[in-house]
Amino acid sequence: MNDSSSKVIDRKSAIKSLIKRLHDGAEPKRVKEEFKQILGGVTASEIAGIEEDLIKEGMPREEVQRLCDVHLAVFKEPLERDELQAPLGHPVNVLMEEHRLVLGFANEVKNRVEELEQVGGERLNERIADLNYIAQHFRDSESHYLREENVLFPYLEKHGVTEPPAIMWTEHNRIRGIENGFYKLIESHKSMIIQDFLMQLSGIASNLANILERHFFKENRILFPTAMKVIEADEWREIRRQFDEIGYCSFTPKPPEYAVAAEKPEPKVEAAGTIQFETGSLSTMEIESMLNTLPVDITFVDKEDKVRYFSQSKDRIFARTKAVIGRKVQQCHPQASLPKVVQILEDFKNYRRDAAEFWINLKGRLIHIRYFAVRDRDQNYLGCLEVTQDITEIQKLTGEKRLLD
Repeated sequence: MNDSSSKVIDRKSAIKSLIKRLHDGAEPKRVKEEFKQILGGVTASEIAGIEEDLIKEGMPREEVQRLCDVHLAVFKEPLERDELQAPLGHPVNVLMEEHRLVLGFANEVKNRVEELEQVGGERLNERIADLNYIAQHFRDSESHYLREENVLFPYLEKHGVTEPPAIMWTEHNRIRGIENGFYKLIESHKSMIIQDFLMQLSGIASNLANILERHFFKENRILFPTAMKVIEADEWREIRRQFDEIGYCSFTPKPPEYAVAAEKPEPKVEAAGTIQFETGSLSTMEIESMLNTLPVDITFVDKEDKVRYFSQSKDRIFARTKAVIGRKVQQCHPQASLPKVVQILEDFKNYRRDAAEFWINLKGRLIHIRYFAVRDRDQNYLGCLEVTQDITEIQKLTGEKRLLD
């Protein structure tokens, strides 16, 4: 082993030791001073790699996440010195610009609280309209998180960076929870005492601004630099295409063409011939068109729990991108719902059940989600089929309809 490799290992071991001491309760200020004396600097990829190692060595992901902000307090100064510069139109440049705007909305809510405390009565109701306007921006920011979760994170996982995206996804859900509390508070303000409303609004505004600031710092200074280091140029072109496919926030400045995105994708070659089934035969084009025409979204996960296929129906309910193909289904779900998914798959594989179903309210629509075990003629497990359907209008049906309108 050469001297440079030995120094890298020693440096990594030293940083890992400092993080473990933080987890054991050491005072951050003292560790910070020791860090300055011993190491003098740290890179984003080192932080991401070390947190990955700690989780693989048995430290619970929740524990790493809980003290992630403490890590940043210690390592913040060297990370701040190296500000990431992504080219215009690059997916990371788009995400960072959205970070700036969303954080601005959060700080605007804090400013509105101070203004509202100075007014009352009818003027308060006038100012609530401003809060509704900001709330709509937060609702629109959902596409920001969907692009990260469904495109960027899978590409990072393909390059062995699995734990930092998982931690970021968990934080996304915490942000969503605070935002939902913000929406509900605004909706119920007329039935509340003004002082109670303002006190709750102040708490939500402060929590939201704080978590967004910390979360965006971690992504801008650790996750994105790591992504820029491991993801290849041709992959970034595909990521940008899939970002465009999902779409952007209403407040996102129109992203310019990514400089190397002018290359056109390889033309799709249709497979020739037909596939013979027991009850007939279909061409591959007919099969694909039929699946995309079904009034449901379907996703197939194979027996190794890898996403193998999803349909592209006209109005997809949940975002799906090509980046998820080959991804473990366990990495396609937030931590809160993961135990249920794992349980369903285990039940399917062990023949304890053949189907599972749920229904949820999503943006005023009733969504029916079903999972089916897929087995061959000999009942060998082949995988799991997820079928998602908007049943809002179906639920309203009464009587019968026999004639075509």
